[in-house]
Amino acid sequence: MTTDSIDTAPTVPPQPPTPPESHDGGPPSPWAIRDFRLLWIGRVAAVLGIQIQSSALLWQVYEIARRDHPIAEASLYLGLVGLCQFLPLLAFTLPAGAMADRRDRKHTVTLSVVVECLCALAFLGMALHGSPPLWGLLAVAVVFGAARAFLAPASQAFLPMVVGRKALPPAIAAQSIAFQTGAIAGPALGGVIVGLNVPLAYACSMGLFLLAVGSLLLIRTSGKPQVDPSKLGPIQQVREGLAYVWKTKIVLGAISLDLVVVLLAGVALLTPIFARDILHVGALGFGLLRASFGVGALLMALYLSRFPIVRHGGRWMFAAVAVFGICTLVFGLSKSVWLSGAVLFIGGAADMISVNIRQTLIQLATPDHMRGRVSSVSMLFIGASNELGEAYSGVMVRLLGPIGAAVFGGVGALAATGVWAKVFPSLRKANRLT
Repeated sequence: MTTDSIDTAPTVPPQPPTPPESHDGGPPSPWAIRDFRLLWIGRVAAVLGIQIQSSALLWQVYEIARRDHPIAEASLYLGLVGLCQFLPLLAFTLPAGAMADRRDRKHTVTLSVVVECLCALAFLGMALHGSPPLWGLLAVAVVFGAARAFLAPASQAFLPMVVGRKALPPAIAAQSIAFQTGAIAGPALGGVIVGLNVPLAYACSMGLFLLAVGSLLLIRTSGKPQVDPSKLGPIQQVREGLAYVWKTKIVLGAISLDLVVVLLAGVALLTPIFARDILHVGALGFGLLRASFGVGALLMALYLSRFPIVRHGGRWMFAAVAVFGICTLVFGLSKSVWLSGAVLFIGGAADMISVNIRQTLIQLATPDHMRGRVSSVSMLFIGASNELGEAYSGVMVRLLGPIGAAVFGGVGALAATGVWAKVFPSLRKANRLT
């Protein structure tokens, strides 16, 4: 592969003809497509609901565990929250990707959000009980993780069907904006609502999931994927998706780097510990810390939607990952909530650069009949980095303390950046992203 562009790489297959329902003859702006606007509204509502629910769950679990345990042991229960959501992702994401290439993707997305709404109802019922058992909260978290396992690959594969290839790059940026809008407002609102009333937070999440379901039901675009020319069985389809990612070294390097760095340097689980016991800023400060990362990511997504990265993509990715590691290191050493919020803001912006490059590669380089499987592999890496990263952080807090865990993670992320730059030279040298 030359260093002038990634589109000359032999691992990127030629694209099949675009199906008629993809609006390829339509306008290049995704906002001109009615179904995309509905999909965007549904995504904002669902992400907002997830974030508010996540904030309430983390705070509730930590408060319950803290009554009977010291900080180090209570943090292990926060790690269990991440583990209980990761294990279903690990078990179901790859089969869910194969299903997304056989079944109606729109129906799968809608049904998954319905299950998430039922989980919010279960959390609400337990919160109204006053002192819910931890095992009950964790059990519902398992069901919620299973719903996300089926939602992620189907929604990623459905997007190109709604907007077509002409509008796909700006649609990816717009979907990132939708996610970050929920990621910003969700923790901030979650922190405020949790400070007032935990059951109210779960009730708000349930209402937002219902709004998302309503938006999805109004979408007219068919979610039926193209017929797979290989006629493989479900197990063989999963293997084919894994083989595609393995052979496409640029994609493999990008998503595996994200896995390792977020596993080491993710600070989502550490924010309630730092807010309550190190920075002493309470629930409102917890919301501020949780929202700072999303604010930086949102502003960067807005910038990239107007000025996308088209050259030196590999350098941008590695630089962004290095900045992310440095921000984690500074967060661990900070004694000021404003400095902590500032480095989380910068870290969110750096993470969005990496996310934008990775998603552009995957969506544009994958044929429609394989998008569910390839998306499932990508989402499995993302799920591992986020959910398993929380479990890993809980263990590291137990061993090193919260400050030591954050510092170790930042140093580890910087080391991983150097290793991946050497192991995946094609990713480091990638230039044009068109």
